[in-house]
Amino acid sequence: MSRILSGIQPSGTFHIGNFFAMMQQMINFQEDHELFCFLANYHAMTSSEDSEALKANTIEAAIDFLALGLDHEKAHFWVQSDVPEVTELTWILSCHTSLGLLERSHSYKDKVAKGITPNSGLYIYPILMASDILLFHSEIVPVGKDQKQHLEITRDIANHFNNIFGEVLTIPEPLIAEEIAVIPGTDGQKMSKSYGNTIGMFEEEKALKKKVMRIQTDSTPMEDPKDPDTCIVFALYKLFAEKDQVENMRDRYTKGGLGYGDAKKELFGLIWEYFAPYRTRRDELAADPGEVQNILKKGAAKTRMVAQDSLETIKKAVGLSI
Repeated sequence: MSRILSGIQPSGTFHIGNFFAMMQQMINFQEDHELFCFLANYHAMTSSEDSEALKANTIEAAIDFLALGLDHEKAHFWVQSDVPEVTELTWILSCHTSLGLLERSHSYKDKVAKGITPNSGLYIYPILMASDILLFHSEIVPVGKDQKQHLEITRDIANHFNNIFGEVLTIPEPLIAEEIAVIPGTDGQKMSKSYGNTIGMFEEEKALKKKVMRIQTDSTPMEDPKDPDTCIVFALYKLFAEKDQVENMRDRYTKGGLGYGDAKKELFGLIWEYFAPYRTRRDELAADPGEVQNILKKGAAKTRMVAQDSLETIKKAVGLSI
């Protein structure tokens, strides 16, 4: 049984891109792996100073995960800041991480290029991510293409550390699901809150339909054949439909006579029905936030038992425990 770890920032309302690229995968892993799944609120601080929004988003993120089927009894499920050992390890690892390694981070350079004023937290983000992973001896880390380099940095840090202090840290392996690595948003770019192109999992019916009907398409007339492989609507349709439905829709695209408006209406119906059972569970959890907080506290306590043992071994290795 492999130990798998992944985290997600509670930086806003989760959307179907989050679901297919990360959340669904994690929930499936809990059945036959040792799953460590956390809400990365420390990471979220690198791009937000709104404390009330961060607190609210963290609870909402936990509700979403639990509603979608994450079993807190099977998995380790916690809020990052509730396990302080991760920040202690971040300092230890920062003393064994070269500036050159951080300066090569594509994520940092991309954000600066986009005009974001960088802070030191954004700069050392890869070290905090390395601490999240290495503290729990994670063996497999699912990552998107945009996070692959950060895992490579984690491996570099761990190898450098082990070369000095012995085989203390587990070297993690990446797991990249190529077929779902990028979920398109309503404008064709990667679905992201920063682009304003998301489709939420638990939107109100009218709001959801409005977003789906706004998906960008080309100007091909209804009667003409269309290329399903270049269409955002079809790309999203494939995520929700059964195999025979996908084949039928592809056939309708290539034959012509299908309007994009009709395809969008069918996509809306699939999304609405797909999340219907989870919507009911989410309403129940949202009505009792105290219980959600209790689940997160229990998860943190369980997780800290692992973290404390691991950190003590690391501190002995570097000479901090006498």
